[in-house]
Amino acid sequence: MSLTNEILQRAHSRAEEMKLPYSGALTPEEAHTLLSTLPTCKLVDVRTSAEWQFVGTPLHAVKIEWKSWPGMAANPNFMEQLKNQVDTEDALLFLCRTGGRSHEAAALAAANGYSECYNVLEGFEGDRNDAGQRGQVNGWKARGLPWSQG
Repeated sequence: MSLTNEILQRAHSRAEEMKLPYSGALTPEEAHTLLSTLPTCKLVDVRTSAEWQFVGTPLHAVKIEWKSWPGMAANPNFMEQLKNQVDTEDALLFLCRTGGRSHEAAALAAANGYSECYNVLEGFEGDRNDAGQRGQVNGWKARGLPWSQG
C-alpha cells in the first residue's frame, strides 16, 4: 500500500471513530504529504484575512474566510466562493487556527456535494503553550511545514 493510501485510510478511520460528517481528519504532516502527492488535492484556509496577513498561511492555500474579522460574522458567500475556486471532485483539506472552523467548513462542503473533504487537525497555529502562545506546541507552523507571512 502506498503512503498516500495509508494516509487516506487513517483519515477515513478517524472519521468513523469521531463520527465526522465528511471523509476524514488529517494531521498537518499527513495533509502536507497529500498536497505533495495528489494532483487534485487543495488546501483551503478558512481563517480570516487578518490571520492570513498577520499570522501567516501555508503556501499555495486557497483562501476563503469562514467568518470575517472583526466580529467573526459568518461569510454568507462561502459556498459560492468555494465553488468558484475548487472543483467538486478535488480532495479538499480544510484548515483554520485550531480545527474548529475548518471542521464546520468541511461539513458544509460535504453536505453540498464535495466528494472528498478533510479537516486538518491542530490547524495552522495549534494549542496554546503554558505562556498562552500559539504556534509552538502543535499545528502547521509548529511542525515546520511550509508557510509565509504578510
